Formats: sequence, structure tokens, C-alpha cells
Amino acid sequence: MAFHLSIVAPADLTERVVALLAAEPGVSNLVVLPGAGRRPEGDAVQCDVASSAANSVLTRLRAVRGDGPYGDHGAGPVSVQVVDAVIGERPGPAATFRVVDRDIAPVWDVVEARIRAGAVYPPSFYVLLALAGLIGSVGILTNSDILIVGAMVVGPEYNAIIGVALGLDRGEGLAVARGVSALVAGFLAAIILTLLFGAVIRWSGETPMAFSRGVRPVADLISSPDLFSVVVAVLAGIVGVVSLTEARASALIGVFISVTTIPAAASIGLSIAYTDAGRALGSVYQLLLNVVVLIVVGAVIMRLQRLIWQARRRPRSAPPS
Repeated sequence: MAFHLSIVAPADLTERVVALLAAEPGVSNLVVLPGAGRRPEGDAVQCDVASSAANSVLTRLRAVRGDGPYGDHGAGPVSVQVVDAVIGERPGPAATFRVVDRDIAPVWDVVEARIRAGAVYPPSFYVLLALAGLIGSVGILTNSDILIVGAMVVGPEYNAIIGVALGLDRGEGLAVARGVSALVAGFLAAIILTLLFGAVIRWSGETPMAFSRGVRPVADLISSPDLFSVVVAVLAGIVGVVSLTEARASALIGVFISVTTIPAAASIGLSIAYTDAGRALGSVYQLLLNVVVLIVVGAVIMRLQRLIWQARRRPRSAPPS
């Protein structure tokens, strides 16, 4: 995998940016278009960067640009695109002679940008969370595992959870506050909607017979957190961070359908509608357990990954004795 970088540099910075990129062996297809930039004004610089060189290149570019909206020197933001395949590229020795194909650190700037891009909370975030709770409530009433899984996939809450975890890892209080507020508001919306739905179903007499008789295997599973709930939440938190750092979407989907967040919110609303205080309380514990564990494990694993990769880079950067 490689990355395509695009940046607009002011004329007085172009030479430094180009020299930086040209000096890096992992950079190829370097193109400079003088005066092509319009917003901001400047020279357009584009190149392809190998994954192994991406962290170094982006760190050095940040030092040249500064960290303002357009860089401290008026440079535009760095646009990063993933290059899925490069025709004509030959595999290196690691891909030919080892079982593990590569030993490349995650590109942290890209990982963080991806997490921040997902940690936005437009009206659709709350609508999807509430509708996912509604789907989950139907699954609980009908004892349908398929609907419960569907509700887990629809729910967008993991974007907020991992956004809070990144905020904790980076010490960004505003990001943490925004994410926590979005989670509280979103889950409250889901609980209220499922409460109203449950009240209507109960009032109309359309409650499924098995649910009325107390045959509620799905509800019992959701409202009974135990040691295994903690284990699954911890493992899902690890998988979630690794899948983001490695850009593995299929693994991330697995996280969505392995933690009981949306179903727990749905169970809270239904249990209140059916005046079942025990299940409502158990579902509250389940929801808090999963959200808190996912956030804490996410923050810890992100920090641990950084430390591990920093330690692995140090011996390579040291001069030979």
C-alpha cells in the first residue's frame, strides 16, 4: 500500500518541501506545478509515498508547514489518498523471504484524521442511533438474533466511542466532551424511542406471545452482564483500534456486531415500558460496561501501539557501532 500526497506550498516554501520529498527514498512520482494553487495561493506539489516512509514524510512536512489551518507559513493542508495498487512495483525482500510480509508502523496522521472524520455528530448520527435502537427492540420482542445483529451494524456509536478514546490519548478535552455528549444524547434518544414503541405495542395488545409468557432469551442475555461481557468488550476494543490503524474494514464491522451497546439501550426502553425494573437495571449496567471498556481499552491500545513502534524504530535510527 502507498499514499498519494497533495499540498499547496507558498513559493518561498516550495523549494524546502520539494527538497524534503526528493531526499526520501520512499517518495516517487514527485510533481511540482508552479503557481497552480488558488486556495491558498501557491505551488501544487504531489507525490506518492511508500507506507514505510509515510510517518517520516508527514512528520517532516508538518515541521515545515506548521500546524495552523493553512500552516503557519500559509501552506495548504496535506491531502492524503490511499493508493490501493501500484502497477510495476516489485516486492521487497521482506515480502519474498518472510512469513510476515511487512514491518511497517501505522501512519498515525492518517489514522487520527480518519478517526476525527468519523467523530462528527450531525442529525443523522442521532437518527441512526435511535432507529438502530428501534430495530433492536423488535429483535428483543421477537427473540430474533438476526435483528439484534442488524441493529448493531446500523448503530454509529463506535465512531463517537473511538473519538473519545483518541481525545483521552491525546489529552483533547473538547473532543472527549463532544463525544461523551453525543453518546449520552444519542443513547437517550434510542431509549426514549424504544420506550414509546414498547408502550404502544403493550397498549395495543400486540406483544408476541412468547415475550408475554416470559420466554425472553435475547432479553435475558442482554440484561445479564457478566465476566464474559467484560472479556468480549476488551477484545472488541483491541480489535477496533487495530482495525483502524491497519485500515481493515471487515474487522471493524466485527466490532460493531460483537458489543452490546445498541441492544442494551433498546432493552432499557422496553424494560421500562413493560415495568421490568430488574432487566432495565441490568441493561443499564450492560450499556455502561461496554461503552466505558471500549473507550478505556481504545485509549490504552492506541498509546501502547505508539510506544511499541517508537521502541522498534530506535535501534534502526541509531548509528552503527
